[in-house]
Amino acid sequence: MRLTPAPADPTITFFEAVGGEDTFRLLVDEFYAGVADDPLLRPMYPEEDLGPAAERLRLFLIQYWGGPSTYQEQRGHPRLRMRHAPFTVGPAERDAWLRHMRHAVETLNLPADQERTLWDYLERAAHFMVNTME
Repeated sequence: MRLTPAPADPTITFFEAVGGEDTFRLLVDEFYAGVADDPLLRPMYPEEDLGPAAERLRLFLIQYWGGPSTYQEQRGHPRLRMRHAPFTVGPAERDAWLRHMRHAVETLNLPADQERTLWDYLERAAHFMVNTME
């Protein structure tokens, strides 16, 4: 007889299960700490300060994972590909983004199933953003 774990509580969102806003703040702050010094990615953020970009990503991820819908209230539908269309996002940019995001995810020390769920989404999103093969 094989024992299986009890199903997760369907009333708890992934956002809540991983620790809420604090977790996503840590994730995004760690990610942008890497982006700040990345010669390939930094030019994709035209603002002097990475703070506004970090805030947008944090709010987007919070909303996506079941937290407050502040992102949509402030910016409308995410339209991720459209918002990134002005930038060249090729395999090198995708891989750099994934490298910094992988590091950020690992710093959260989430349980394996939560880390896998988060990482699977981030990896798919990164591949979706590619708009050139150069």
